[in-house]
Amino acid sequence: MTPQNRLRVAFISYNFGEYCVRLVNVLAEHADVLLVMPEQIIAPHTAKLKEAVRLVAFRNPRLRRPIRQLRNIHSLVQQIHQFAPDVIHYQGAHLWFDLALPVLRRYPVVFTIHDLRPHPGDRLSQKTPQWIENFARRQADEWIVHTHYARDLLGREWPAAKEKISVIPHIQIGNTPSSAPVEEEENLILFFGRIWEYKGLEYLIRAEPLITARVPTARILIAGEGEDFARYRRMMVHPHRFIVHNEFIPEDRASDYFQRASVVVLPYIEASQSGVIPMAYSAEKPVVATTVGGLPEMVENGCTGCLVAPRDSVQLAEAVTKLLLNPALRHWMGANGKRKVEEEGSPSIVSQKTLEVYRRAVEKGAHARKTALVRDSAVLPSRSGGAD
Repeated sequence: MTPQNRLRVAFISYNFGEYCVRLVNVLAEHADVLLVMPEQIIAPHTAKLKEAVRLVAFRNPRLRRPIRQLRNIHSLVQQIHQFAPDVIHYQGAHLWFDLALPVLRRYPVVFTIHDLRPHPGDRLSQKTPQWIENFARRQADEWIVHTHYARDLLGREWPAAKEKISVIPHIQIGNTPSSAPVEEEENLILFFGRIWEYKGLEYLIRAEPLITARVPTARILIAGEGEDFARYRRMMVHPHRFIVHNEFIPEDRASDYFQRASVVVLPYIEASQSGVIPMAYSAEKPVVATTVGGLPEMVENGCTGCLVAPRDSVQLAEAVTKLLLNPALRHWMGANGKRKVEEEGSPSIVSQKTLEVYRRAVEKGAHARKTALVRDSAVLPSRSGGAD
């Protein structure tokens, strides 16, 4: 560290643009930060990146081009060495950088594990084999996860590593001010995010006839890219009740969608955590989610939203209908969600907890180096070369 005790942090991520920018902006108030991120991921957020953050934006070759990947990673490693960090914070899940991580083991490594294993049907996350991701995780001195569910599951898989797992809530995202005021649309249900099997969209589609039987003006806005949407369209009993934007949704449009929604629904069949929930809370919207993974930690049943069993369209419809028919309850839950995300996931709170993890990693690294030095000095021969 510098004489002023200001950490130098190399923050490396191949994804999570908004998440990373919000975190490094506040970290840069307390540390010197180098952000390493692909051009296409950082581009939508560059204008919001503070000048204090040094940026290395790079073109990310296709995974199946190993020579280009290795050349690219070699260049990134050289720039990280030049920066001379006290600690590296890696967001994980990139096949080639995972394999290259041992090259950076001269520095303490903090690894944020967003998802413990690939989600069912999520072809993007499956591009990195689990054994490679596990190999990279083992290089870390400290791990960060976003829920106690993830911590406990990780601890069961690697009992010896329990002491290096920290739970830090997902940072608040999605509270981008709109260019113009956006009013809530009556009875608009929002499903937002990547569309893969594990998101359980089919159960929301199957719940639609039950919802509209009691709330005839209800509509469902589906916004996000993912797998072939044709099979979901075939499930729709009343296609005119759905508004579909099966594409990448930029940050400004996402903010508008959350502001327009009456309720946000996560009918997931599997999850570690969710970035959609902080977005809903930032917009003061109640959440209906399933009791899978870490979601029950993020949604307080009866307070910030409702929890239902996974794969149960009847329960899902009942919870959504309950909120649509009770605006006062809906708005009260939305206000509670806003308060929760600001108290637990504000950038200032998350950055302070993250800095504590960095310092532990640096202290562990210093202790390990000191231990190695003592061990090595113990086997060195006497300078006199003779017996005392």
